[in-house]
Amino acid sequence: MQSGPDHLMPIAAVERETGLPKDTLRVWERRYGFPQPDRDASGDRLYPEAQVAQLRVVKRLMDRGLRPGRLLKLDAAALQALAEEGAGEAPPRSALHDLALFLLKTHQAAELRRELTQVLMRDGVKRFVLDTVAPLTVQVGDAWTRGELQVYEEHLLTEVLQAVLRQAIAQLGASAGPPRILMTTLPDERHGLGLLMAEAMATLEGAQCVSLGTQTPLRDIVAAAIAQKADVVALSISANASAAQVGESVRLLRAQLPGAVALWCGGAGAARLKRAAKGIQALGGLDQVSAALDRWRAQHVAARG
Repeated sequence: MQSGPDHLMPIAAVERETGLPKDTLRVWERRYGFPQPDRDASGDRLYPEAQVAQLRVVKRLMDRGLRPGRLLKLDAAALQALAEEGAGEAPPRSALHDLALFLLKTHQAAELRRELTQVLMRDGVKRFVLDTVAPLTVQVGDAWTRGELQVYEEHLLTEVLQAVLRQAIAQLGASAGPPRILMTTLPDERHGLGLLMAEAMATLEGAQCVSLGTQTPLRDIVAAAIAQKADVVALSISANASAAQVGESVRLLRAQLPGAVALWCGGAGAARLKRAAKGIQALGGLDQVSAALDRWRAQHVAARG
């Protein structure tokens, strides 16, 4: 996966450009031999643009569930072919999605938020999350991989979607029914959109949700779960998270949480945890939130009564 000389980017810029943490890039360099950065006079890493482009494709393929060990052995042509092969499995684009992409590319953030808010009011929270937000994030990510969108434009979409989802959650109002769910991400997980989507789905189903946002230290998750009298701790895990590191963190968290507190993990990276440890439930998708709540209530509410 070599590339010729071109513009070089420092590791901080590559992190911003690809969404891949610096530590992940360093681990991949040692373990897989890619990326292969140059070095400046001070010994700092500098990444050629061609390698950065490949990393963007790797990131999007990981978001679809593929593992880095497989992807980082492929050259640029094979990666692109794999990305195009998987594009047929992406959710179909609707007129709304085309409009959203146009508004994003033309930087009409206020108009994009108005359009999405109207869809939310028309379709309701569940259809909005499953039929609009989830496929839109995939399509925007694919457009970013192809170089059709800049990183800041993808970030702009995230901010707009978060604002609309928070509005939806506020309109649903606070629930008085169990379970009480503490929602957050692990310390190295900065992606919060999936967490917010899960909160909207759970709130719609009558659960009490307490969100800590992203990147919460394990000890603080445990302390908050006890202080908030949580029935469930729910973690959002993205595909680019290190499987080994996430698995160890989740096992440690499970060991430190009170036994009566359930631990749920969702997001593209949660599938790797299905056999991680007893007492950890991996949700395959947002459409499984309702079933998970039904199972919890069947097991606990009747017993409490």
